[in-house]
Amino acid sequence: MTQYRSTRGDATASLTASQAILQGLAPDSGLYVPVEFPKLDKPLSELTALNYQDLALEILKIFLSDYSTEELQNCIQQAYGSQFDTTDITPLTSAGNLNYLELFHGPTAAFKDIALQLLPHLMTTAMQKNNYPGKVVILTATSGDTGKAAMAGFADVADTQIIVFYPKDGVSAIQRQQMITQVGDNVTVVGIDGNFDDAQTNVKQILNNPEIQAALTDKKRRFSSANSINIGRLVPQIVYYFKAYGQLVQQHKIALNDEVVFSVPTGNFGDILAGWYAKRLGLPIKRLICASNENNVLTDFFHTGCYDRQRDFHVTTSPSMDILVSSNLERLLFAVLGEDPKALTEFMTTFETTGKAQLDDASFNRLSDFVAYCANTDETLTEIRKVQTQDLYTIDPHTAVAAFGADAYLAETKETAPIIVLSTANPYKFPETVLHALTNHQPLEQGFEALQAVANVIDLKIPRNINRLKRAEVLHTKTISVTDMPQTVLDAIK
Repeated sequence: MTQYRSTRGDATASLTASQAILQGLAPDSGLYVPVEFPKLDKPLSELTALNYQDLALEILKIFLSDYSTEELQNCIQQAYGSQFDTTDITPLTSAGNLNYLELFHGPTAAFKDIALQLLPHLMTTAMQKNNYPGKVVILTATSGDTGKAAMAGFADVADTQIIVFYPKDGVSAIQRQQMITQVGDNVTVVGIDGNFDDAQTNVKQILNNPEIQAALTDKKRRFSSANSINIGRLVPQIVYYFKAYGQLVQQHKIALNDEVVFSVPTGNFGDILAGWYAKRLGLPIKRLICASNENNVLTDFFHTGCYDRQRDFHVTTSPSMDILVSSNLERLLFAVLGEDPKALTEFMTTFETTGKAQLDDASFNRLSDFVAYCANTDETLTEIRKVQTQDLYTIDPHTAVAAFGADAYLAETKETAPIIVLSTANPYKFPETVLHALTNHQPLEQGFEALQAVANVIDLKIPRNINRLKRAEVLHTKTISVTDMPQTVLDAIK
C-alpha cells in the first residue's frame, strides 16, 4: 500500500492516501509525498489503448491504494462525464510543429477542472473511510483558475465548506466574474488587496493556526486544501500526460516507447510536477519545459539552482502564473535533496526567512529532466498572433507562454522528438489579451464586449458556461486586506 510522508518529517509518521487527502498540508507545513514511489501494474502498450476513465483508474489505484477499485470507479464516473464538452476529456490537437493538449473542456474552461472535478469525490469518500463525523473546510488561495474550479467541484457537496481567497486586482475579468457569481450555500469567496503569493502564504499559516484549529475542533470541522499542495489534486493530473502520449501513438505520430517533450505553463509547479511523476512511472518523456512569464523565479532556478523570490512582482497577461513562491517545487526539492527531510527543511527555512536559497552542485545536477524559458508580455502576444495567423489555431496567454518556450527549445536544441504543449485555458477566459494579440493594438473592449469581439474574428465557439456569466447574479462582493484573512476564516466557520 502506498503510504505518504511529509517532506519535512519522519517517514515513520506516514499516512494512507485518504488520510493525506483529508489533511491537505502536513502539520509541520511540509507536503505529502509517497514513502516509496509506486509502480504501474500494466505495460505502456496497454495503457495507451485505454479511454480516459480506465486510464485514470490504472494510475489512481497505485497512488490511492487504500481506496477500493469500486470506490475509485465511482469517483471517476462522477468526475468525468457530461460536465465535459468532449468524451475525450483532454483531446490532442496538432497545429504547426506543435501538439496542443487541450485541458480546458471542463465546466470552468481551465485545466484545474481535471483534478477538481474528482477531488470532492475523493474527499467525501475519504471522510467515510476514516469515519470522520464532521465537515471538511476547503481553504484555498487562487491565482485565477483553481478557485473557480474548486468551487464548481465542491459547491453544495455534503459535509464540506469551501473558502476561496483571490487577488482582487490579479485575475482576468472573466475569471473574477466566474468566482463572484458562484452559487452554493457552502461557498465563501473573498478578494484580497495583495497578490497570489500573499494569499497562498496566509492560507498556509491559517491551516496550522492554533486559534483557528481550536475553533474548527469546537465545530467538529477540519481543514483541507484544494490547491495542488493536496496530493489528491496532484495525482489526477498525471493521467493526462499518459493520455496525451497514447493519443500520439494512436494517431501514428510516434511508435510505442518513442520519447516526447512536454512544454508546461508553470506557476505553482503542480502541473509540471505531475509530468515529472509520469516520467518516474516510465512514460518516455525526454524533457519537461518549464515555461514562465515575467515572474521568472523558476527560470532562474533551473538555470542556476538558486531559488530566489527577492524581485519585483509583475501583474501580467497570464495571471494564473503570477507567482514568486511555487509551493509544489518543495516536492521536487525533496527528491533532488536525496529525500532528506532535514536538508529540505533547512533549505526551505533559509528560503522562507531570507527570500533565497541555493542548491548544492550534486542536487542541482539532478534537475536535468527540466529546461526552462520565460516569455514577456510582448513575446506572449506575438506568440498568440503567430499561432493564429500561421496555424489558424487560437491559444490563451498561458498556453502562449508554453508555446514560446517550446519554440525557444526547438531553436536551441533542434529537437526532433514531438513536443506537446499543455493548453491550460480556453482563450475566451482572457479575451482582452487575445483581442490585443490578434488586432495588434490595446482594445477598448473589456469583459463581455471583448469576448464578443474575439468571437467575431476567430472560428471558435464561446463555451456555454462562459456565455452564461453575462446573466449570472453577482453573489460575492467582499474584499479585505491580507491581514484580515484569519478573521474572515473564523467568521466563515462560525
